[in-house]
Amino acid sequence: MAALIAENFRFLSLFFKSKDVMIFNGLVALGTVGSEELFSVVAFHCPCSPARNYIYGLAAIGVPALALFLIGVIWNNHTWNLVAECHKRGTKNFSAAATFLLFGSIMGRASVAPITWSVISLLRGEAYICALSEFVKPSSLDKFPVEYGAEVLAKIPCRDVPANLTKFRDEVTRRLRYESQLFGWLLIGIVAVLIFLTKCLKHCCSPLSYRQEAYWAQYRSNEDKLFRRTAEVHSRILAAKNVKQFFGFVALDKEEKELVQEFPVEGVQPSPQWNAITGVYIYRENKGFPLYSRLHKWAKGVEGNGPTPEGHELLFLAS
Repeated sequence: MAALIAENFRFLSLFFKSKDVMIFNGLVALGTVGSEELFSVVAFHCPCSPARNYIYGLAAIGVPALALFLIGVIWNNHTWNLVAECHKRGTKNFSAAATFLLFGSIMGRASVAPITWSVISLLRGEAYICALSEFVKPSSLDKFPVEYGAEVLAKIPCRDVPANLTKFRDEVTRRLRYESQLFGWLLIGIVAVLIFLTKCLKHCCSPLSYRQEAYWAQYRSNEDKLFRRTAEVHSRILAAKNVKQFFGFVALDKEEKELVQEFPVEGVQPSPQWNAITGVYIYRENKGFPLYSRLHKWAKGVEGNGPTPEGHELLFLAS
């Protein structure tokens, strides 16, 4: 029984390890759902005033979505790799397809949170009802009193209407909520179809086998984790060395003393080495052997970034 549990746990750990991006996107979506619920309870208050309702309703959906999109772009490592690439090398080595796929990767990941926010807002319907209640045509409502107009319809989200208009308030609310939820479900369907077509296009156009793509993704993930961990230790040891040289001693705990003894740091990497491993990377092969990253390329001593007879471009980094 214990062996079975251990085997299942190992399987789950490997599964989730291979699905880092999916899990991250899921967590982003869940966090966005929670934020939208909190916003609706605490911060959303329709002004129930003509002209103001429309602006407020659209702002309640669009402004947080825009902010979440910009945050997603800022947090994406590909964004700053692209900035570094343009600053150091320009885009002369990029084809139009490579540029399109790179921007698509950045925009796609950054869109998870804003799309989730928009979908949840539309499914709830409150912002949509607030924005469009004043635009409902009184003539479309059976036996609606002619003396009332947009000013009264604008107050429907606040339920601040005369008693004789209660049934019309409920009808307008149902109609607008139906439209809002319909748009929400359509948005979900469109996004699902786009994701499906994108995944199919990616695998159909890739010259790499599915297993090699999976290996490449595992390599990038492991390289990034090891690089960050090693860089943190290297910077700590270098800082300890410089502090000791300034004060004559350095106050280290037991763990840090063991690190200093185990990993002696003699110097720092020059800027050309940092520049060589920084920036956008396009998958290449050199003499038939794959180069999985800029660090891998630097370690093998391969020069240049443009396609050559011995090192040709195979697949763009779009995931």
